[in-house]
Amino acid sequence: MTPTAGVVIPARDEARTVGDAVRTARRALRRAGLGWAPVVVVADGCADDTAAVAAEAGALVVETRAGCVGAARAAGARALLSTLGADPARTWIASTDADTRVPVRWIERHLDAARAGVHALAGVVRVGSFSEHPEGARARFAARYELRSDGTHPHVHGANLGVRADAYLAVGGFPSLPVAEDHALWRALGEAGFRRQASTRVWVTTSGRRRGRAPRGFATTLSQWTGAAG
Repeated sequence: MTPTAGVVIPARDEARTVGDAVRTARRALRRAGLGWAPVVVVADGCADDTAAVAAEAGALVVETRAGCVGAARAAGARALLSTLGADPARTWIASTDADTRVPVRWIERHLDAARAGVHALAGVVRVGSFSEHPEGARARFAARYELRSDGTHPHVHGANLGVRADAYLAVGGFPSLPVAEDHALWRALGEAGFRRQASTRVWVTTSGRRRGRAPRGFATTLSQWTGAAG
């Protein structure tokens, strides 16, 4: 059983969206009976009011100058574990993004997996708006974004990823990569023999922006799939 959890959100110049990200994460923690648990926002190299907006929304803010999403997520995880101070085997690190809103049962579903003995959970994303993309983009995305009939999928998103803290620490945590730090952690967990689960039941809503903060991240992939690249 893993009764303790918190949320990590890396952010770079996300003042416009980070408030909603924090508020929905806090709502999900309250629903899971963890209203006291932290939402850690890592304001990484920000030139706007991301830190102030996040703090006003109720986040614990860590400011860094790494300029690297992997290093930012890792800094957030360190702050989260230090703040919680709980047994890593009973602690769940939930990761999302600053342009993402999580549903009210998001933490509950992550903890359901933890209680079932899962060490890491990969959920899926729903795109909130395709307004920046060509006509027909939603259908093209749906055709490319694989969701399997057995409730599993092949995707790994930092916007919807959870890991038990002892497993996270055992493989060295998020690596300091400018992109695909989520995939690298997921792969390391599998190689180390930890139990992973990919579930379509666990979803979040992320922005459909064409240009994201991480180079070659989800925004780039989305644009390629919808014909908006270029």
